[in-house]
Amino acid sequence: MRLQPPDISPERIGFLLLPRFAMVAFFSAIEPLRIANRIGGRTLFEWDLISRDGEPVAASNGMTLAASCALHEAPRVASLAVCASFEPERSIDGELTAWLRERAAADCVLGGMDTGCYALAAAGLLDDQTVTLHWECLPDFRARFPRVDAVESIYEVTAEGFSCAGGSAAIDMSLDLIRRRHGDDLTARVRDQLIHDQGRRPASRQRDPVIPREPLLQRAITLMEAHLESPLGIGELAAELGISWRRLDRLFVRHLDTSPQQAYLARRLDHAHRLLRETPHSVMEIALAVGFASASSFSRAFRRHHGTTPSRLRREGLSNRA
Repeated sequence: MRLQPPDISPERIGFLLLPRFAMVAFFSAIEPLRIANRIGGRTLFEWDLISRDGEPVAASNGMTLAASCALHEAPRVASLAVCASFEPERSIDGELTAWLRERAAADCVLGGMDTGCYALAAAGLLDDQTVTLHWECLPDFRARFPRVDAVESIYEVTAEGFSCAGGSAAIDMSLDLIRRRHGDDLTARVRDQLIHDQGRRPASRQRDPVIPREPLLQRAITLMEAHLESPLGIGELAAELGISWRRLDRLFVRHLDTSPQQAYLARRLDHAHRLLRETPHSVMEIALAVGFASASSFSRAFRRHHGTTPSRLRREGLSNRA
């Protein structure tokens, strides 16, 4: 998962399975790599499954997965993903954190899946880095590890490490790895095999926010939040709800005192504001993540809504962090 390719091919990735790890995130990371090997006609990626003692590990769904080796006999790998889920802190002790530090010192790029960043942060390996993990754990993680920049994004890949929010986010992270190593064509073919859409961008949000209670308005706003990257037309939105666009317009004016167009644009730009303050992604990446085709049109709309430009907001954020 490392940003730069290793010197050795095929690329070898280790997965450290902690008790009660998220099975869905693990398989979501593995399957794109397996399919890339099959479609590519050769072994592009290899992986090792590691457990504390080399014994099978029970996932959060109660199923067990056989490990290929224990910590003390794990082979050297280019990248290592710590896979966890519920109660990750119960698996963290001196032996584990010392082993993770040894791997980092040996030039292994470390990452976390779902809540795997807890172990890396406990080992002191994430200070001043930007990471993500499952949204449900973000408040607790930020309180425990204030020196780590934890954000609510789908996945993060930097020169220092990688992380993903768990669940299907691991598919997007693995597809990103395939694209960086082997190009867009292979990535598109793997995505087709997975029956996966064009993929969320790293800066995409993990979940929908709390929305007003009026049922039809809730459905409309949920649809908006689900299509921030590729916005629906108001006619399309009304059709999805089974109502006319005039009724949709009246609904927003009555409950929110604004048009559906303005409400939709405001949600996209508010999300962009959060991404600019909380993630390191470029202005262009964030523009695409909220449905703008160009940085210039994004900047104009952003300035009208927030009273400042995306670039200026980003500079102010960096100045405040310093």
